[in-house]
Amino acid sequence: MAASAKTLSNQMEDWTVVLPRRNKHRKNIPKLKSSEEQQQAKQWFPTDVENDPKRESDLIQKMLIYIKKLEDSQFYQTLLTQIETPNVLENFLKILGTESSMQMVIYGIGSIESYEPPRLQLSLAILIKRKFSWIGRVEVFDPIISLAESRVLEALGCSVLSVNEFGRRQAIRPTLFFMPHCEAELYDNLLHANWRVDMLNRMVLFGNSFSVYQHYGSIISNSTTTSSRQHILHVRRFAEEFEIATVSDDYFRAFNGSSWHFFSLDSESQLQLVKL
Repeated sequence: MAASAKTLSNQMEDWTVVLPRRNKHRKNIPKLKSSEEQQQAKQWFPTDVENDPKRESDLIQKMLIYIKKLEDSQFYQTLLTQIETPNVLENFLKILGTESSMQMVIYGIGSIESYEPPRLQLSLAILIKRKFSWIGRVEVFDPIISLAESRVLEALGCSVLSVNEFGRRQAIRPTLFFMPHCEAELYDNLLHANWRVDMLNRMVLFGNSFSVYQHYGSIISNSTTTSSRQHILHVRRFAEEFEIATVSDDYFRAFNGSSWHFFSLDSESQLQLVKL
């Protein structure tokens, strides 16, 4: 499925490497500037405040249909096979260490009520949680989540965060960050907040391919754009990446350009940022 010349030009300009974009409003994501700022997560509430049982019931039924559809798909079976290959599974087990489970943090899931890609992405996260006993608590956040969506997420076994962390959760314990098709700034915030050997080695990231960011970084000379992705570009050399095969057009929009990322660092000196 080839992108048009105009689309490719737009990709290179703003580093949006996964298309098509979700048709939803995205707020600017503040950069992490200091350890003090890191603690300043903002309290969050859905903008709508009225319960709507019919709306919630319809949405959960829709989600159950999507979960079943994905579970029966060749895409999902291919992804499970990938996870269970020695190279990928060993990376997960290495992150787990002596822990019995790793938490899953889902950022930027989007509106599961309005768009199909977020429904498919959430379905995958739920199925991974069900399949592997070593996936523990699942927490979700996106500032556009409605009250109905929040209640459906809870019904599906997820916890909706009450604060906007701006992607700055630290991997104090083994953590899977599930972030398909998020903006580069959100990935960079996450990496900045975890810019220590022990924390990077304790996390796995499911999201946009860092190798693609690196490719566009070698083409784009805009210093401001490069600076805002400097952690992505720097850590790429210490990342092992496994690309997700979309298998069919049904799952292209939701997962194209996505990869598993595992980090392996030995020394804090490896994290010393250099001019890119």
